Amino acid sequence: MLIIPAIDLKDGRCVRLQQGDMDSATVFSEDPVAMAHHWRNLGAKRLHIVDLNGAVAGKPRNEKVIREMVQAVGDALPIQLGGGIRDLDTIERYLDVGVSYIIIGTAAVKNPGFLHDACYAFPGHIMVGLDAKEGKVAVEGWSKLTGHDVLDLAKKFEDYGTEALIYTDIGRDGMLTGVNLDATRKLAQALRIPVIASGGLGSLADVQAVCELYSDGVVGAIAGRALYEGKFDFKEAQAAADRAIA
Repeated sequence: MLIIPAIDLKDGRCVRLQQGDMDSATVFSEDPVAMAHHWRNLGAKRLHIVDLNGAVAGKPRNEKVIREMVQAVGDALPIQLGGGIRDLDTIERYLDVGVSYIIIGTAAVKNPGFLHDACYAFPGHIMVGLDAKEGKVAVEGWSKLTGHDVLDLAKKFEDYGTEALIYTDIGRDGMLTGVNLDATRKLAQALRIPVIASGGLGSLADVQAVCELYSDGVVGAIAGRALYEGKFDFKEAQAAADRAIA
């Protein structure tokens, strides 16, 4: 079970948002490369990076600093990256510099053909990020709620060959109120591909609770604000996750 530290990038800095609101960004570091080193040195087994400006703009906006982060730690630390990735050339560019997994979110919902092509062209490297509120999928940096049902889309994208699904309850993201365990469990049980939980981890107890979903197919959980605010210790959380599945 992976506890995956998140580095969200806005204007070249590490930030965290509440419920995807770009105006509520809290800056945690001016040096994303140093932050990547920090998590690697603490023993992280994967890193989650999001280009927040890119997610809103629909194209990469923090590519330079992302390249620097990958060059700094990518050999030792697999990186999953999302935000503004809308074409195969961008995917290839990021994979070529050492990104391990590309997360496609809005583009998967709005242009399923692109996701299908990406899974075919880059097998084993494509994840889908589905962000939802009350079971409905949100797009464009969570600014728009669609009428699409999460489970229906997830099953469709599974058939395309996506490597894993990252599920975020945007009503909880950045709120430190715990992962939506019921919704995450139901999604994982309905799919054959692994699910990574996101949104809401606020304590070691939350970590232990999400670890109980491992047998249902939840293989990891992304942690952001709680880590940066010291709500729980990363090493302790990963150790707890390791014990839970031993």
